[in-house]
Amino acid sequence: MAGWGGFFVSLLNYKTEKYVIAENRRIGILFRLYQLAVLGYIIGWVFIVKKGYQEREEAIQTSVITKLKGVTRTNTSESGPYLWSAEDYVIPPNGEQVFFIITNYIETPNQRLGFCAESFKVPDGRCQSDDDCLEGESVIAGNGIKTGLCLNSTGTCEIHAWCPVEHSKRPLEPLLNEAENFTIYIKNFIRFPKFEFSKSNVLETSDESYLKTCSYEKENHPYCPIFRLRDLVSSTGHDFQDMAGKGGSVGILIEWYCDLDKDSSKCNPQYSFTRLDMDLNNSVTSGYNFRYARYYKDQNGETFRTLYKVYGIRFDIMINGQGAFVCDMILLYMMNTSSFYRDRKFEIINFKKEQSKQKDLKASQRDRRARKPGAEKDAGNSIKIQQETEVAVERSPPEENQPYAEKRGLTVPRNTGQRYSSVLAKQGTAPKHHITFSSHN
Repeated sequence: MAGWGGFFVSLLNYKTEKYVIAENRRIGILFRLYQLAVLGYIIGWVFIVKKGYQEREEAIQTSVITKLKGVTRTNTSESGPYLWSAEDYVIPPNGEQVFFIITNYIETPNQRLGFCAESFKVPDGRCQSDDDCLEGESVIAGNGIKTGLCLNSTGTCEIHAWCPVEHSKRPLEPLLNEAENFTIYIKNFIRFPKFEFSKSNVLETSDESYLKTCSYEKENHPYCPIFRLRDLVSSTGHDFQDMAGKGGSVGILIEWYCDLDKDSSKCNPQYSFTRLDMDLNNSVTSGYNFRYARYYKDQNGETFRTLYKVYGIRFDIMINGQGAFVCDMILLYMMNTSSFYRDRKFEIINFKKEQSKQKDLKASQRDRRARKPGAEKDAGNSIKIQQETEVAVERSPPEENQPYAEKRGLTVPRNTGQRYSSVLAKQGTAPKHHITFSSHN
């Protein structure tokens, strides 16, 4: 259990690199020359542009909600007056990151299942005889199934299809030209899960009328998510009326490059707009259109439909984001214990001091080696002198009128194999100790 406890406690530790600084002029000069060579890259790209000293989070989580508002009216020979609202001209109507706004259309009303001539605009539907119209074969890029008959009046095959087939031409002027005043509401939520940071591109306000009256402006209203179509298309460098007639595709890029070391108010969305369908080398590919139909039933219960070939602007909303947060900068400069961490993170080595220490160490070792024989000689002389002194003391003559054994005092034997014993002797009335030596056999 102690091992597991230590493991979980270690998960709370912050690990960082340790650097060794070498104080050597030659190495330092080479290093500085290298720094000058890459100075532009390091300062310009790594630090200023990419801010490489920060920890980054690129796995942004995002959600987009779109809503369009605006009403216009058309009056055509096929269907007469018609009122268009967002439910009619926005596909899909529920609002997603990709949506389409109708600005022009071709209407073919009252189509019913039957037999009719294929359009002459379809190459595979043209014929000169019945042999060119194989029964049961579908017309490539056409409107129906061939019946085996070639109609001389039209020069096309007879087909089984929704008749009559589409035959009108695209109006040169967009039928929904007032769509330039429509507005798009783009609500974007972002979240950086690593840093537990989230934000929206909508101003946090209790004023309910703000979103009903504001319009996006980069300087004055950066948190108003409502864009006028004319202004949005103009930001791509194109005119709305020109694009509305044939259709087009516009990319809306919302970028969240947030420095989370700063206040959250500094994390702002950056919008950019570009036209995606333009091909300068082949203008035929520009534009955007597709077909859809509305189905009805008559009083007899038979199904009929109105076919629409619609032209308009497709909007693709793309979200990019990156959050950056500093770890070492806080650890080394913003904490009360920053000096402690700096001392542990950076280790300074001075070659001159290290070389001086090594020289002093070698000199002390030589001194110790030089002093060692003298010390051994002095120690030998000391032992020899001590032995001679002991012998002299042992051989000194006794005082007068005293027995030799009593007056010479204690002596230290030179032979470690000797042993001594104490004998109590009496002389007169004063007791005295007498020490005798004997050989140990």
